[in-house]
Amino acid sequence: MNDQIADVTWQGGQVPVATRFDDPYFSLADGLAETRHVFLGGNRIAERARPGFHIAELGFGTGLNLLATAQALAAHPGPIHYTSFEAFPISGDDMARALAGFPELDATALLAAWRAGQRRFQIGPVAAEIIIGDARQTLPEWRGCADAWYLDGFSPAKNPELWSADLMAEVARHTAPGGSYATYTAAGHVRRALGAAGFDVTRPPGFGRKRHMSCGVLR
Repeated sequence: MNDQIADVTWQGGQVPVATRFDDPYFSLADGLAETRHVFLGGNRIAERARPGFHIAELGFGTGLNLLATAQALAAHPGPIHYTSFEAFPISGDDMARALAGFPELDATALLAAWRAGQRRFQIGPVAAEIIIGDARQTLPEWRGCADAWYLDGFSPAKNPELWSADLMAEVARHTAPGGSYATYTAAGHVRRALGAAGFDVTRPPGFGRKRHMSCGVLR
């Protein structure tokens, strides 16, 4: 395994911050509530999920979005596919510390797989695959096609590589007709790039102190 492990510091002892990007992995207010509002709600996951439904993600981070998705779909017959692209995976110890803040989520299977170096594993009805590497190289090579995208890179101001127009075009190219995306950011250049890539873009209310977020459906 050649994962380049992320360097993590801690804000308030509880919120992980990526040293490389000087940005927290999830909302300081409530990371789980943010995930439910932005990614699950923005993509209408509970309403749209069906056997074979495929979720893809830019930025696996702590695995919080995966666990929240698995919990929301726990009663679903599956299979639900979940592919996430991550350049700098965090250590098992940092993942465990981050997820300990969300005791309502069962992180047992994820942590066991992660610490064993597994990047394909099952969480309830969700079959997950984490593709390690720079998404600018790994996404164009991916043969999959997503019904819904979680765009969860670090802030566009601090991690612009994960929000480039070229990469947003690859997101669209790997989206099924009528597929969707959701992201916490409403940055104008990101919305314009996604619109140019083929999404009908909306700007609904964001989570917490964020005035807006961004969602879209592929034309």
